[in-house]
Amino acid sequence: MPDAIPGKSAKIIAVANQKGGVGKTTTTINLGAALAEVGQKVLLIDLDPQGNASTGLGVSPYARQVTTYDFILGDALPDQAIQATTVKNLSIIPATTDLSSADIELISNEKRSFLLFDALRQLPMDAMGFDFVLIDCPPSLNILTVNAMVAAHSVIVPLQSEFFALEGLSQLMLTIREVRQSANKALRIEGVVLTMYDRRNNLSQQVEADARDNLGGLVFETVIPRNVRLSEAPSFAMPALSYDNQSAGSQAYRELAAEVLSQTKSQLRKVS
Repeated sequence: MPDAIPGKSAKIIAVANQKGGVGKTTTTINLGAALAEVGQKVLLIDLDPQGNASTGLGVSPYARQVTTYDFILGDALPDQAIQATTVKNLSIIPATTDLSSADIELISNEKRSFLLFDALRQLPMDAMGFDFVLIDCPPSLNILTVNAMVAAHSVIVPLQSEFFALEGLSQLMLTIREVRQSANKALRIEGVVLTMYDRRNNLSQQVEADARDNLGGLVFETVIPRNVRLSEAPSFAMPALSYDNQSAGSQAYRELAAEVLSQTKSQLRKVS
């Protein structure tokens, strides 16, 4: 079972929401870049068959000869699968559409839910000295997402500031509860982050109020605004922090990274 607190090993965070278009990959990329910016050594694992995180960090399809699929199946060692990115301190294991067949191919594997757990706890991984591992999950609650939750210490849930946003959380929360009961008792919710937030929009404000009323302290103080630079950056194959360092979106992800680091330090103090 994963340790409740990672201690000297990397803190593993799954970024998950079964709904697409909520800013999940944008959050994974830019949170990773913001953590890397303050000197944290970060590994991003692209677990989405669409491979958007890989594209967003400049990994061309031709450079994805060894992928997350090879890594979780044990066909590739960490140093074979991990690639550096143009962002200092930020590395990635890229993905291709090969992951699409994972559900079918892994169904007969007795350890199908623990493959990523095992891959991330190889001795070579410890030697690489990552501080954080961020897992960009697919927009569905399939075997890949379950692998991420079994492997992770916590989950960050991006929540789009739109009508019915909270209703979509119920199935995700149920999955987290089931994983906690069956495979990873230490799994916790790191936080819910409101994305695509428009302070001029009454709906955004209402969604925020509802989220804080219903989820309380689980909601990060930081909200991620609707920001043109955040939308443009992936087409230039870079995080927003590289594309426009001073944009509102970049600053928001710096604030989110600060919250994650603060929570991590608090968790470490509790067990020391």
